[in-house]
Amino acid sequence: MPNILFTQRCVRSCPYCFAQKHMDESAPDDILSWENLIYIADFLEASGERRFAILGGEPTLHPEFNNFLSYLLERNFAITVFTSGIMSQHTLEEAADLCKPVPLERLNFICNVNNPEQTPTTPGELAAVRRFLTTFGERVTVSFNIYRLDFDLNFIFQCINEFGLQRTIRLGLAHPIPNQKNLCIAPADMGRVIDRLFSYQPLMERLRLKPGFDCGFPLCRLSDQQLAWLQRYTGGRFEFGCGPAIDIGPDMTVWSCFPLSSFHKKSIFEFNSLAEIHQYFRRLHDLVHVEAGGIFEECDSCRFREEQRCSGGCLAHLLAQFSQEAPLRLPEVYY
Repeated sequence: MPNILFTQRCVRSCPYCFAQKHMDESAPDDILSWENLIYIADFLEASGERRFAILGGEPTLHPEFNNFLSYLLERNFAITVFTSGIMSQHTLEEAADLCKPVPLERLNFICNVNNPEQTPTTPGELAAVRRFLTTFGERVTVSFNIYRLDFDLNFIFQCINEFGLQRTIRLGLAHPIPNQKNLCIAPADMGRVIDRLFSYQPLMERLRLKPGFDCGFPLCRLSDQQLAWLQRYTGGRFEFGCGPAIDIGPDMTVWSCFPLSSFHKKSIFEFNSLAEIHQYFRRLHDLVHVEAGGIFEECDSCRFREEQRCSGGCLAHLLAQFSQEAPLRLPEVYY
């Protein structure tokens, strides 16, 4: 499912933000036009893709947000909106009316939250998020990016129970932006992060909450016992990949994912299908893995990589490492 940016502006300044470099290099008033939205919708439909993920910045800042939403629903796309939950009262009320007749599977929200006790948050932001969660409740899955080792998930459990949210927590690791500074989890600390996550295992089971993992968690840092619990509790094969997510900006540029937003960025007009975009960025990912199997030395001989269950961690860590070395590698792998 590709990610379509409605706008480059955001309402927060998260210290771990891995979209910051992209937004800094973009005009803040750069927003998706109707012409480009229609082109993207036609492009995805012709590619056989019926899912549409909406991002920003904060996508609800777009003055046509609800009209865009209505248009995509009329074209029978299944839509996921990634949001901070911080939006104007007018936008919130209009979106709520629009959503009422739409089945949950056709329209849902991923709300990225920060722990207000650990990340600077204003009272106005907290009030706006509460209004959003109250309004959309069962349509919302909470997302949380881990950027510090002493993270606390208890506030998320409280939100899920209080507002009747989906009982899955989307967990991601904050990743580095090559040649930039942002707070993130270093490879050496990933084992500590996983152990802290599993300290919440009994509470998750009691509350019947399931963890859903975003990219960047190397399987080798989970014990056999932890991996077995995840496979049993979440159901099915458990794996971590680092493949092209595909982000499409308002100016119609495409890139692999936000941490790699300057890594061989192209224009959507250079491709005939979504499959071609995936193939282009997959080739670049493969070239990086020719140079280094993963973020740890043992990735080269890891059984999880051989079984294609783990791709060796986030590519951004590898590109950051390459930038600190003498330029002796393939030229295509430099950021």
